[in-house]
Amino acid sequence: MSVFVLLVSRLADLLDPVFAASATAVAIVLFTALVRVAMHPLTRAAFRGERARAALAPRIAELKRRYPGPKNADRLRKAVIALQAETKTSPLAGILPMLVQLPVFFVMYRAFSSGRVGGEVNELLGHRLFAAPLGSRWLDALGESGLLGAQGLVFLGLFAAIAAVAGWTVVRARRAGAVSALEAAGAAAAGPGRAGGRAGGADGVGGAEDPAEAMVRRMVKVMPLMAFGTLLTAAVVPLAAGLYLLTTTAWTAGERAWLQRRWDRAEAAAGAGARSSL
Repeated sequence: MSVFVLLVSRLADLLDPVFAASATAVAIVLFTALVRVAMHPLTRAAFRGERARAALAPRIAELKRRYPGPKNADRLRKAVIALQAETKTSPLAGILPMLVQLPVFFVMYRAFSSGRVGGEVNELLGHRLFAAPLGSRWLDALGESGLLGAQGLVFLGLFAAIAAVAGWTVVRARRAGAVSALEAAGAAAAGPGRAGGRAGGADGVGGAEDPAEAMVRRMVKVMPLMAFGTLLTAAVVPLAAGLYLLTTTAWTAGERAWLQRRWDRAEAAAGAGARSSL
């Protein structure tokens, strides 16, 4: 028996007096939350890395003005790398927590997709969330009771919850992007070489941009929309894996909102302290 199955089974036994037949489903949610709590220090470090990288934007823009055009692309790349090394920032900040979660998801998927785990019968497959077995997929529910049947309604509820989390994530990401764009515009207006910066376009003078930075920029734009891709995944994986996806995406949305609020308060307090010392 795998460690995951063992842990979920033990949690389900503890929750059974309260949640009865849905105890295993609640155990999956609780297990996912415990994993995310364990990952919180890593998430905090990644968030600080993202903010530090964002704070470097005006300095990187200045480097682009200093080294314009394709002929200076190599010098620009080396200068950006040196700046990142000096400030101990990484262009890949924020991606590591997502990569760490992938093994957990695959373990969850395998546990509820196989009839046997470690040579033993997988008893988790028979457990349910209300009327739907945790090992069933949406197509199974449609064939069993139809779209609005007892099992179909469980999946529709799951999809609605995932869509709500995805919508909130996209709205917050767009708001954060708009604020970042305004801050970058203000920094560019305050710095030297404004005309050169405008002439170079969004990616800097002459379009030169560090490849890693360009990749991250594209990923940051696409990642909020990937939240809706979770809906497609939840429609084809077992219900248990869908519960994991809902829990971890909701946790991510709430955690990032909380971290951003704390960051904004800290910056506001630091700004007030600086003004009071003048």
